[in-house]
Amino acid sequence: MQPFDLTGKVAIVTGGNGGIGLGMAKGLAAAGASVVVAGRNAQKSAAAAKEIGGVAIEADVLEEARCRELVAQTVARLGRLDILVNNAGINIRKQPQEYTAAEWHRVLDSNLTSAFLCSQAAYPEMVKAGGGKIIHIGSMMSIFGASFTAPYAASKGGIVQLSRAMACAWAKDNIQVNAVLPGWIDTDLTRRAREQVAGLHERVLSRTPAGRWGEPADFADVAVFLASPASDFLTGTAIPVDGGYSVQG
Repeated sequence: MQPFDLTGKVAIVTGGNGGIGLGMAKGLAAAGASVVVAGRNAQKSAAAAKEIGGVAIEADVLEEARCRELVAQTVARLGRLDILVNNAGINIRKQPQEYTAAEWHRVLDSNLTSAFLCSQAAYPEMVKAGGGKIIHIGSMMSIFGASFTAPYAASKGGIVQLSRAMACAWAKDNIQVNAVLPGWIDTDLTRRAREQVAGLHERVLSRTPAGRWGEPADFADVAVFLASPASDFLTGTAIPVDGGYSVQG
């Protein structure tokens, strides 16, 4: 078997209809995987699935039952589940004292609890398949903080620890669990950040050794690596994909 060949594998990418999720979905599809694009916006998901030759399934991953339905529908339509990318997430930018409890829970549930629930739902199907790959999407805020990201940073720090715990628990089942930590990537989410945070664009460019913002396409190959046999002895890790932002002093 070729180490990066995903032919015959089935993947779910939550929030796969745009941004980093779509970048990863494109990479997985190009490597031969059958990809399910999961999201709440059915029309957007359908368009993304058509673009990559995949399948769209409408799903609200904030609900445990819907996560289990997503996995069940995937297996019913495609026969198995080998790869799960937990990419769904949101951010609300405020100073810590300004958040309501509802906003705090919304961010934590969207970014962290959803990854836990989808992974729980995927686990038995990956066991049946003889193993699997789970890729959680963290953030550079998993490494350090910012004044306007308290719940977001808490959720993304939690993603790293969740990855480690699941990696330890499920290694016996031949399931590898890793996290990807995006830096400043040019997506709808960060375009809003540039509107809300004065001088952000200039600060990002000045600190990033690569000298540019990342693109969703930068995540295609790391997704393939972490989803493929090439990473069979890699688990519980957190890989920054940030153009060097997190290592620049």
